[in-house]
Amino acid sequence: MSLRAYILGAAAGGGLPQWNCGCDICNLARRGAIPPQSQSSLAVSADSASWAIINASPDLRDQVRRAPHLHPTGLRESPIKSVLVTNGDIDHIAGLLTLREQQAFTLFATREIHAVLAENPVFAALNPDFVTRETIALNTPFTLVSGITATLYAVPGKVPLYLEGETVDTQLEGEQTVGVHLQTDASSAHYIPGCAALREDLKARLDGADAVLFDGTLWRDDEMVRAKLSQKTGARMGHMSMSGPDGSMAAFADLDIGQKIFVHMNNTNPVWIADGPERAEAQARGWVIAQDGWETEI
Repeated sequence: MSLRAYILGAAAGGGLPQWNCGCDICNLARRGAIPPQSQSSLAVSADSASWAIINASPDLRDQVRRAPHLHPTGLRESPIKSVLVTNGDIDHIAGLLTLREQQAFTLFATREIHAVLAENPVFAALNPDFVTRETIALNTPFTLVSGITATLYAVPGKVPLYLEGETVDTQLEGEQTVGVHLQTDASSAHYIPGCAALREDLKARLDGADAVLFDGTLWRDDEMVRAKLSQKTGARMGHMSMSGPDGSMAAFADLDIGQKIFVHMNNTNPVWIADGPERAEAQARGWVIAQDGWETEI
């Protein structure tokens, strides 16, 4: 049984164009020169009938509207059977409020991410009579949806922006930022929309996978500083850059992976420009640049 992976949203927080950004890439998107992209989310299925959503973006309602295979099959019958969140970032949890309409599904997360949700009373809108919250331990396989086994594992990252204190550990490894290993009886894939470093143990975990969907937030570490949009580097935000000797493309160069797919690209990332040199370089190194609505069978 193969794994069907459908990109609901390919962009990082804020989407493309970002509502208050006048950078060149956002303006190209407003003019139609670049297709607009919604915020990070993935739908997966093994049987094309039951689906799981990984990360519930603020754009989830429109994402589902544009995905016919996620449309209701009856008055209150949805093919969406479960939701998994990989961290507590707003762009990965805000869409949970869209799913509050007395619809039964299972919400999977680590203990620490569930605690973040529980501490915010707005998420009580997810009626426990319908929504079952399942706590998942790291490195423990579980059934995500029919035909798909998932395993969560720690990747370097940081707590969400709204939980940052005076000191921020951007290389934190624990339950706040996780990758997802997705397996069917014939496929093995990984989804990692946020990652601060590709260490040797993570490389070993990914080596030999049929597909890896990986954090592509920025092309270069100082991208937003150069654009005069922020004083934060990618490293400060808990993300690897794509390019450079310390970037993800270099880190993946010696790994045996069937499909390498960038997801979660920021609105400033020049890789969005289809005929640009950055897109050409990424593709020459074997990477696909995900887009909203892009689908692959793994």
